[in-house]
Amino acid sequence: MLYESILLFAVAFLGTWLFQFAAGSLRIEGWRMTLLQLFLVALFAAYFLWCWLRGGQTLAMKTWRIRLVAKNGHARIPAKAALVRFFYALLLVPTLIGIFWACVDRDRQFLHDRLAGSLLIPVQ
Repeated sequence: MLYESILLFAVAFLGTWLFQFAAGSLRIEGWRMTLLQLFLVALFAAYFLWCWLRGGQTLAMKTWRIRLVAKNGHARIPAKAALVRFFYALLLVPTLIGIFWACVDRDRQFLHDRLAGSLLIPVQ
């Protein structure tokens, strides 16, 4: 997660810079701040979905040699399941519920993986 957060920081930095450039101002307040936050969530979703649907791995997942697949463990994850996984992770990971869940889950799965029907597998 640390590797992933470093990559997300870069995506957020670039996204914020682009947003400020498009807004014509370095000062973002009020409704523009909400719009920036929604824009960044959309950028994060695009990053994760693009990586998961293309090869099942983000750059951080490649480093740790893990791949995201469908629940059967062989097929690529469907787009709907990837989107569901992203939104569950968005809600559960900051609260640490999904991470603690993996400690007690019989298959050591994160809660967002179990709910989305996805699975993390090791890559040789």
